[in-house]
Amino acid sequence: MKVYDGTTAESEPATEPERFKVGIADSKVTSGDAVLTTSGLGSCLGVAVSDRQADVAGLLHVMLPSIDEMEGQNGSKFADSGIRDLVTEMERLGAERERMEAKIAGGSDMLDFSENGSGIGVRNVEKGRQTLAEFDIPIVGEDVGGDHGRSLRLEAKTGDLIVKSANRDAITL
Repeated sequence: MKVYDGTTAESEPATEPERFKVGIADSKVTSGDAVLTTSGLGSCLGVAVSDRQADVAGLLHVMLPSIDEMEGQNGSKFADSGIRDLVTEMERLGAERERMEAKIAGGSDMLDFSENGSGIGVRNVEKGRQTLAEFDIPIVGEDVGGDHGRSLRLEAKTGDLIVKSANRDAITL
């Protein structure tokens, strides 16, 4: 008898990976078979980093490019300090920087109030790229820019980053 939850009467229910939500100006690092999700990426940048050999992955949702020595600030709010903290936490769980790979998404130009120069989304992407390069972590996939919001799902075991947007099909980086 087929049961519509994906199981049969003779089998045990399939176990789903543990799921962790990453909020705005937040990050999470996990090891093993888990899923990290975040939503509401407009001009914000999502940074997914994984070391598949160590089975460690992390997801960061940043709002602004640089912490600029602002004491007492939440480091995950900024691309530079957030990436630094994410890498440090991943290394604490056994990841090695030489094996890390990054994928980035977001940085849209949702509302551009800048009169001169780049909007916040573009600056978030630039600072994310620059900081990952400083750590010698290659970006192996990206979905950035445009004028639409995104939601992300990082499958820690595989390093797959699924990017969903309202006006198009989901893509896997």
